[in-house]
Amino acid sequence: MLNPDIAALAEEMAAWRRDIHQHPELAFDEHRTSAKVAGLLRAWGLEVHEGFGETTAVIAVLRGNLGAGRSLGLRADMDALPMDEQTGVDYRSVHEHVFHGCGHDGHTAILLGAAKYLATHRDFAGTVNFIFQPAEETLAGGLALMRAGLFERFPCDEIYALHNNNCIALGQVGVRVGAILSACDWFRIHITGVGTHSAMPHKGVDPIVAGAALVQSLQSVVSRNVDPLDVAVLSVCQFHAGTAINVIPGTAQLEGTLRTLSPTARQVALDGLQRVCDGIAATHGCGVRFEHLQSSPATVNASEQTDVVRQAAAAVLGADQVIDCPPLMASEDFAYMLQQRPGAYFFLGHNGLTCHHPGFDFDDDTLSTGVALFAEIVRQRLG
Repeated sequence: MLNPDIAALAEEMAAWRRDIHQHPELAFDEHRTSAKVAGLLRAWGLEVHEGFGETTAVIAVLRGNLGAGRSLGLRADMDALPMDEQTGVDYRSVHEHVFHGCGHDGHTAILLGAAKYLATHRDFAGTVNFIFQPAEETLAGGLALMRAGLFERFPCDEIYALHNNNCIALGQVGVRVGAILSACDWFRIHITGVGTHSAMPHKGVDPIVAGAALVQSLQSVVSRNVDPLDVAVLSVCQFHAGTAINVIPGTAQLEGTLRTLSPTARQVALDGLQRVCDGIAATHGCGVRFEHLQSSPATVNASEQTDVVRQAAAAVLGADQVIDCPPLMASEDFAYMLQQRPGAYFFLGHNGLTCHHPGFDFDDDTLSTGVALFAEIVRQRLG
């Protein structure tokens, strides 16, 4: 049974969450959301820092009444996705092509709830840093905070974050030691041929044919290069070429992602990407340039902090509701924080659609559970 003081926050948290949902903002543009978060935190007496790292981040500091102790970091992401909403809810997005389709509105509401609860229950020794992070969807916000010296300015001995996951039943928590989310590498491939009339393909070098061959050949990078006992996912997600129905264009462009759980698989796959590009260029007599756009590491949980999450979830929900879950091939820039400090990232089970679906809406029934989990982590580590 949930702490009654936490359960009493449910309606208020749902209101915050739905307001944020209705006014979504993209990466590094979370100005309204940040202002709302900062205003609430100040009203509860926390020490609030806005604009950390010249971003829209909000960091709030809460010190316990029992003196010095560890410093914990609790993190939530605030940004939305560049996609249109198809939920039909009364509080649907007022902004075209911007939508909280991943649950960050819920994560923000949960961390706000934890801050409000702990602000009136300071019977702990140490400090809690509440980190409201921008730009997770672009895998850039966490890195920006690390480069700005987040942990130097706001010391954290360990750090925790959660994410909704409908692969886990409502009322359950999933966590594991080691990689729980994959590394992600974004790439772009530029193909340069020779444009010509569609009736005279022999007068040109067709980049669409080369691109089609490249898309097919890239699948062998995983199936025939990566150890089958390791994991990798390579997806070409965009193919841009041509402007007219009767003209073979001079250029084409592919974009996609590579996701891996181990450094070995990542390097093997990246090497394979370059090798296939070189081979297609030679085969088709065109130019092929591989561009590595961005990368983020795997999200790797430390053993001790994973056990903390398990114990906290068992205390809140019962030991039978704690799942040792398999990793997901999605990615998270919380990984950058886990590279610098031990911590754990865990899944909060929910009912409803998978995130990034246009009909997704965060399950408000999980809000109080999320607060209870964070509060129990604080109690265990600082209480």
